[in-house]
Amino acid sequence: TERAVAVAGGIIGGILLFVLIGITACLLWKKFCHLLSYEKLTSPVKTTNANAVFQDQSTSEIQLKSTSRSRSVPFIVPPTLHGRDWINLTNEEQVQEDSDPYMVPQSGPRSSFHSLAGAYVVGTINPELYKFPEDKSETDFPEGNIGRLWFSVEYEQESERLLVSLIKVRKLQPPADSCSPFVKIYLLPDERSYLQSKTKRKTLNPQFDENFVFQVSSKMLLQRTLKFLVYHVDKQKKHHLLGQVVFPLKNETLTDDNKLVIWRDLEKENLEPPSDYGDIQFSLSYNDYLGRLTVVVLRARGLKLQEESHAVSVYVKVSLMNHNKFIKSKKTAAVLGSPNPVYNETFSFKTDQTELDTASLSLSVLQSIKGERTHLLGRVVVGPFMYTRGKELEHWNEMINKPKELVKRWHALCHST
Repeated sequence: TERAVAVAGGIIGGILLFVLIGITACLLWKKFCHLLSYEKLTSPVKTTNANAVFQDQSTSEIQLKSTSRSRSVPFIVPPTLHGRDWINLTNEEQVQEDSDPYMVPQSGPRSSFHSLAGAYVVGTINPELYKFPEDKSETDFPEGNIGRLWFSVEYEQESERLLVSLIKVRKLQPPADSCSPFVKIYLLPDERSYLQSKTKRKTLNPQFDENFVFQVSSKMLLQRTLKFLVYHVDKQKKHHLLGQVVFPLKNETLTDDNKLVIWRDLEKENLEPPSDYGDIQFSLSYNDYLGRLTVVVLRARGLKLQEESHAVSVYVKVSLMNHNKFIKSKKTAAVLGSPNPVYNETFSFKTDQTELDTASLSLSVLQSIKGERTHLLGRVVVGPFMYTRGKELEHWNEMINKPKELVKRWHALCHST
């Protein structure tokens, strides 16, 4: 009997040991599998270490489906942003408030914008970063500005019509308290005919929005220049010129599907009478870092042409000299048949700063007629004290004293060689 009891006890003990080993193995297997997987949270949980917020399981599944389609990443509020103020948002977005920094958004139908953006605010937004670049053309006026004019230009190839839209003028400086402006528009070199806008009463910022048409062939288009004259009408019906804008068409690509909208600052007209051989206007600039001398040939006026016709072409030759020795020369394009040609062409010369005391620039205005030789209409030299005096010397010195700045002046032409 005792032997039978011992055998039964051994069998029961073995069975219990086997069961214990099986339970232990099962628990270890579950723990190992848990380390290799993650568990979805089914309720909102606060974690003090991460300060994170989680949605319920259904909302999480909706978010995961939408984000898988849009390839976006759901963000969690980082602990560094806890307690910050958030700006007001629109379009029904959820906003984090100081009273409840861990607010969970309500579940329900959401737009694609919300599914992409998620439900939590992850940082403040600086509205300045998302503004379009501000148009400073109506606010940024340089010192001494006398007004600014806006217009647009378009060319119809089939009908050969130049369409000019006069848009507006801003910040006029009239001679009296009140101002009643209007604009005359010329297509140079024809200075005998013009088109005129309506007069705007008692305003320094007239809005015109008027359209004008010039008939001009495509062959002659790039040789023409638009000229806008802005006038003020006083109480005695007298006209006072406030300023002008000169716009050459040669450097523009004008088509009926390319409408150029342009603004230009008004310039004062040179009221001094032309000199005996005419005058030329140009700008000088010197860049001491690059060792570059820049000349911008702008326009000439009052030229004494030998023959006024479209066969006559007038151009400017710009020559760099050093110790009266020729270095290099460049020419503008020729303008046909005008005693007041407009160029607006820029030329650059390599010149070391140490050479500015011995270098000079010669600008010669030349006329050529088909089948005949070139004729000199006038010439001006600008440079240091070694070569020049008066306005020509002042222009050169001002260029040196204002590096990298364009210095513009009129000069009288002379006929001496």
